[in-house]
Amino acid sequence: MKYDVLTLFPELVETMLGSSITGRAMAKGLITLECINMRDFAPPERKSRVDDYPFGGGAGMVIQPEPVYESWRFVAEQRARTGKTSPLRTIYLTPQGRTFNQQTAIELAQEEELCFLCGHYEGIDERVLEEIVTDEISIGDYVLTGGELPAAVVMDAISRMVPGVLSNEHSGEDESFMNSLLEYPQYTRPAVWHDREVPPILLSGHHANVDAWRRLESIRRTFERRPELLDHAELSKKEKAFLETLRNEDDRPG
Repeated sequence: MKYDVLTLFPELVETMLGSSITGRAMAKGLITLECINMRDFAPPERKSRVDDYPFGGGAGMVIQPEPVYESWRFVAEQRARTGKTSPLRTIYLTPQGRTFNQQTAIELAQEEELCFLCGHYEGIDERVLEEIVTDEISIGDYVLTGGELPAAVVMDAISRMVPGVLSNEHSGEDESFMNSLLEYPQYTRPAVWHDREVPPILLSGHHANVDAWRRLESIRRTFERRPELLDHAELSKKEKAFLETLRNEDDRPG
């Protein structure tokens, strides 16, 4: 997976992705990160300035279209030289985009290369967005100072789907939001901590029973915390009966 990031602050993205799991994945060549500083494509007379006052007035500044377009074209031309002819999937991080979730991460992980556009100030001139952007993505209903943090969040989630990035090939399969269920609770040593004991089933060594317990705990946790997810979960007949038991218990008077 190759990530191209159009940004005014490349060091932010490089720092966030250069550590831990994603850092190790880059060292192994499983993912590649190239940050393109849009200031490098500002007209010489602007001396690296890429923003200007908005037409129509208003607070703040707007990023001009030309530096954005030229930095994107730089990436597109690099890509063309490698023989790739498919359109460059370009993601603009904005509160107005569709809300990012695990299914979107799985979908985007099927691509070989993704380009992320990080805005700042009051946003980016709409004309260049219309010309180059293929997807608009939001990580939540709130506003941040720039698109670098959202881009890093999205890239981190996608990277976990790339084969070889996680040390255990199955470690991502049981995580929250996979199969529309939240992940079961996790425990480690000591077996007793502050008078709280690890559930005995986890100490039994019976893997089938452990797997069954974890599955039911995922259903329980999803019911308690994100019940709307269960509408899309695939459950066995036994699991549906367990869920119905939870619902009946929840309906009992206090």
